[in-house]
Amino acid sequence: MTQMRRLTSHTPNQTREIGLRLGRLLAQPLVIALNGEMGAGKTVFAQGLARGLDVPEDYYITSPTYTLVHEYPGRLPFVHADFYRLADLDDLDCLGIEDLMAGRAVIAIEWAQKIDGILPSDCLTIDFRLSADQVRRLIWRSNGPFSDDVVLAFWEQTQDGLSNEH
Repeated sequence: MTQMRRLTSHTPNQTREIGLRLGRLLAQPLVIALNGEMGAGKTVFAQGLARGLDVPEDYYITSPTYTLVHEYPGRLPFVHADFYRLADLDDLDCLGIEDLMAGRAVIAIEWAQKIDGILPSDCLTIDFRLSADQVRRLIWRSNGPFSDDVVLAFWEQTQDGLSNEH
């Protein structure tokens, strides 16, 4: 059963905290598709996710806009991809992104809508919507049994301090 949930973040720190909480929850690999306009909070979310996966503090998490993919060690390996500048799906062949998605890492992919056709069938999609008053609305959609379980577990553990809706 596909889960769809919404969270509201009023600050970058709240967005980072949401990522942190998700990272702490994860116990196995997952592909997380992050979609939204420039400045909507995708990279800030990925920074929190990395910390929740125990990526060491001396790794500064930045958007890999020009290199497309960064890999980090953690409790689970963390791969952060940004496909904003991706011109063609053929560019992915040299990156081995399909191999990475089938591997043992948690992968956060910014601008994932550009590779929608090759995303795994069971992944978590988070759409970031930025309002005029800088409030971010995060719309979570699971796409299979494992991502369903992740969304449900996140909501069970995240009833405090975050503004959420079903």
